[in-house]
Amino acid sequence: MHILVLGAAGMVGRKLSERLLRDGRLGRSDITHLTLHDVVVPARPETAGFPVDVAAGDFAVPGAAEKLIAGRPDVIFHLAAIVSGEAELDFDKGYRINLDGTRMLLDAIRAIAGYKPRVVFTSSIAVYGAPFPDAIGDEFFQTPLLSYGTQKAIGELLLADYSRRGFLEGIGIRLPTVCIRPGLPNKAASGFFSNILREPLAGTEAILPVSEDVRHWHATPRSAVGFLLRAGTMDLAAVGARRNITMPGLSATVGEQVAALKRVAGEKVAARIKREPDPFIMSIVAGWPRNFEAKRARQLGFTTEEKTFDDIIRIHIEDELGGKFVN
Repeated sequence: MHILVLGAAGMVGRKLSERLLRDGRLGRSDITHLTLHDVVVPARPETAGFPVDVAAGDFAVPGAAEKLIAGRPDVIFHLAAIVSGEAELDFDKGYRINLDGTRMLLDAIRAIAGYKPRVVFTSSIAVYGAPFPDAIGDEFFQTPLLSYGTQKAIGELLLADYSRRGFLEGIGIRLPTVCIRPGLPNKAASGFFSNILREPLAGTEAILPVSEDVRHWHATPRSAVGFLLRAGTMDLAAVGARRNITMPGLSATVGEQVAALKRVAGEKVAARIKREPDPFIMSIVAGWPRNFEAKRARQLGFTTEEKTFDDIIRIHIEDELGGKFVN
């Protein structure tokens, strides 16, 4: 099986690639070739039991998608995207990457006769817009309030239609905000959800730009990779024509996050959070969803490991900090 990971240098892309390299298989099929692509060169693994190609480039440039799929990968994980805050600040860049790049990829697949790969598209809960019920059900309509959410919603529609027409086997997963994200802060407006936990655990201060009553939907990197692997292997007959699914997660307020940090790591660590309201971030967060039912995803076998926000923090300490944090 040949697998292509687009967006392989991003956090979730790296975690997915590491898991594929470790397992050496996807579902019941052995991996025979892995291609990792991003706008910057992804890290090349030191050892692998099969050929691994790494490549860098702008997949929204005309002709780039055709080159990426020339080897006819069996499964394509499409994680490449301009994140929410950057897509809002740079209108043209957001639409070029998040929409035009996706359309070019799907059209490149469609142009190859007899080629019908599995395409796993990472969408976002940003496809939903306020006002919301207490918990958003699977039938709730999509009215995104940001350019990023609009771009992802259009991508979902394209994926469903290209699948309906038989050009590919598509499934879209609406990821919760991944928390705690390892590494450095990025330009995602949701980045502070991770920053206010990751940085204090590492011994540095973090800025909280919103009030503690802000509620949001979260999942760990472990769960995000699990969602992708499930989407890459499951029987799509069970999914039916509605190819885009909201993933399970954990709903928590910022205040509940901070309280969990105090329980797991102590008051001194939590004191490294500094409150500095940011009107731009606050305006974006005001229209975000807060809680989901995610019944359909659970019925289809998508699961999370974390049950409480304390679990989310402990998983980060275990996976990223070697079991230790800075007191």
